[in-house]
Amino acid sequence: MASTSLIFDPPEFPQNFPYKAQSYVVAGTAKEGQTPHLRNPVWSELPAPGRTDFKPTTTHEIFEAGLQRSATRMCLGIRPRLAPDAKANTPASNEVKYADHYVWETYEQVNKRKLDLGSAIEGLFRSGKAGGGELPTVGIWSINRPEWQIIDQALAVYSRVTVSLYDTLGPTVVEYVLNHSEASMAFVTQENLPRLIALGPRCPKLRVIVSIDDLSEGATRVAQAWAKEYRLELYTMKQLEVMGAQTRYPVNPPKPHDLATICYTSGTTSVPKGVLLTHYNLTSGVYAFSLGLPWHEGAMLSYLPLSHIYERINELSTFLLGAGIGFFTGDPLRLIEDAQVLKPRFFPCVPRVVNRLALGIQQAAAAPGIRGALVRKALEVKKRNYETTSATTHKFWDALVFRKVQAILGGQVLIMTCGSAPVDPETLTLLRISMGCDVIEGWGMTENCAAGTRIHPKDTTAGGTVGFPHPCNEVKLVDVPSMNYTSKDVPNPRGELCARGPCVFKGYYKDPKNTAEALDSEGWLHSGDIAELDSQGRLKIIDRIKNIMKLSQGEYVALEKIEQTYSSHPLIAQLYVHGDSLQSYLLGVLVPELPTLADLISKTLRVHVAADDVQKLQEYLANPKVQATIQNALNAQAKHHKLKGFECVKKVHVTLEPFTVENDMLTPTFKLRRRDVYARYKKILDDMYKEGAGETTKL
Repeated sequence: MASTSLIFDPPEFPQNFPYKAQSYVVAGTAKEGQTPHLRNPVWSELPAPGRTDFKPTTTHEIFEAGLQRSATRMCLGIRPRLAPDAKANTPASNEVKYADHYVWETYEQVNKRKLDLGSAIEGLFRSGKAGGGELPTVGIWSINRPEWQIIDQALAVYSRVTVSLYDTLGPTVVEYVLNHSEASMAFVTQENLPRLIALGPRCPKLRVIVSIDDLSEGATRVAQAWAKEYRLELYTMKQLEVMGAQTRYPVNPPKPHDLATICYTSGTTSVPKGVLLTHYNLTSGVYAFSLGLPWHEGAMLSYLPLSHIYERINELSTFLLGAGIGFFTGDPLRLIEDAQVLKPRFFPCVPRVVNRLALGIQQAAAAPGIRGALVRKALEVKKRNYETTSATTHKFWDALVFRKVQAILGGQVLIMTCGSAPVDPETLTLLRISMGCDVIEGWGMTENCAAGTRIHPKDTTAGGTVGFPHPCNEVKLVDVPSMNYTSKDVPNPRGELCARGPCVFKGYYKDPKNTAEALDSEGWLHSGDIAELDSQGRLKIIDRIKNIMKLSQGEYVALEKIEQTYSSHPLIAQLYVHGDSLQSYLLGVLVPELPTLADLISKTLRVHVAADDVQKLQEYLANPKVQATIQNALNAQAKHHKLKGFECVKKVHVTLEPFTVENDMLTPTFKLRRRDVYARYKKILDDMYKEGAGETTKL
């Protein structure tokens, strides 16, 4: 369809990469209260899409680039589900089973389906059956599967706007997103079809529902009758593809700055915010992700939610390179099995997956006898080799020991990327040397297409940092006086991390207040993350404004809100809740109300202790039964207030020393000095996390 070549061959990082100065300082940009602007040290020219070396400027053209490169090669693949063995009548024979191979659609086949489906959608909009909202929005409520990408590309080629629907944030979120985005049409899996039809009376703009799955004759009859009751049109995706093949409307490809998607992010507010991302935003992120990662053969494994921007950019980057996307079965417990069947070259992941892989390797190293000794020796040699040469492979030890470890993910992984939250540097090193591949960590958010910064794969000292700016944006640190972070801090500048460039979003849909808070008048995105710029030009995330932070599995937690929730319990006089981005749960430091504590101890141990007998109270706090009773009281409080699992304080340290202005743990207005409380109890909190690190896993 494209008249010119859109094929892009990503350049590799140069041999003389400036490891000692990894951020390019833009001359003349230094101002009081902020650092100078910082850009990518190799590709510092902004913007990128549309230049002679990178022509795609829309997601439609990203797919066209892959089509031009790999027309007859694999594009989207699945493991077919096998029919039960009708002859065997055993529990095992009724288990869900999948083929030991992937079945693929080529780029040409996907392109035809995209055009057929897009034409049918165009027909529905032209006829007036769909449309009527402020924007031509269409929802997708589905797990990762080939149809998700086919729908997204069908919408793009006719300049529609994709809206991801998901209910992990609560049962009312789908309804909210449909109404907020004014989506007149939505695609849905059979599993959620009844729930979507039931929303019809509460979603006045919704007029057309499309089942991604085929329906039986009986299910079709029931669903259509129910949908008709709510004045909804119901189709299957296959029906639309047939309609589009029969009546082909001229395509209407988007322009670079047309809106591509409204990506709803959980953020930290009571309702999701609709992040407005244009085609130019997305292609800028794709350009950045692809640099230094030249791979055109094989596939990536799709399992991270496509409703999140990180996976969207990963899969668009795969299209750009003309490679394949193999989708997991939908069962997280089969993820390792899926990887072993697919044998991906590219494996995007999040800290939860990284930590489980690393834990399995650590358990192998801790095994008794010669087996454990071999693993430990192999790790020792490869780590030393990596730290001196940056090599992640070793012919002897990979063949003897790590071949089996690498086979966990199919044995052909070249690149792993990790986003969402920080990962312990030692864990990343362990993964690199055991998996024998590059593991790249970075920083980003929905509002900048997940493409803020990244580390260099050969920088062996980058652990703990998020690296240097991606070439689709420039960054700076802005002073936060209220938290004592400034651009003049010694030895390293510190401040709020801000980004500006072609990957930065256009605002929050129908939300001028939050848009104004996030985007300033010069187009800078204020991330809310506090970063430090080290002596080598690398950024490190060290804090979060407003005491909102992200746990290792990606959940945002508002620490002050959680403290307030617990503090209504009569046992609690003061509470400090602590979270670590490398951990999946929260800890607490609790100052009790002494009369309540005395009563709790008396009832638990059937002894008498006075509220003013501090010495006795302190002694009884060491009793495991007392500790368990206190934790049970906290658990009951969390349950009563319906805190989510990740918002609950899993362990607490009880101290009889109050937080006061005099001991520097309270401000003059009696607010917690969080950094000072943490400094006082750092060792105790660190030890509590170590005590809780007894998790085991099977790989």
